[in-house]
Amino acid sequence: MSEHHDAANVTNPEHAAHHIVTPATYSMVFGALLVGTAITVAAAYVDLGILNPVVALAIACTKAVIVILFFMHVKYQSNLVKMTVGAGFFTFLALITMTLTDYMSRAWGLW
Repeated sequence: MSEHHDAANVTNPEHAAHHIVTPATYSMVFGALLVGTAITVAAAYVDLGILNPVVALAIACTKAVIVILFFMHVKYQSNLVKMTVGAGFFTFLALITMTLTDYMSRAWGLW
């Protein structure tokens, strides 16, 4: 059995050199998540009526995108991985939209 080393990494291109994220990038991401948390707390003290859950979910989704892009390294992956993650995120948003639509329609005639 001959051992073959694929120097160009053509056989398994997903095993190419990994992207190294600098501590400065992680610090900026940490700062952005702290700011997002502060905005979440501030939004909890503001009465927006029916828009409270929408604003809370928008802030949460923004923070989730930051985590997905940087901590899960999706920003540095192939387009196929990005499309797969985007499809999952789109499905999540569709389910949340349908849930909020059902929730709002239950009191349709009471407004």
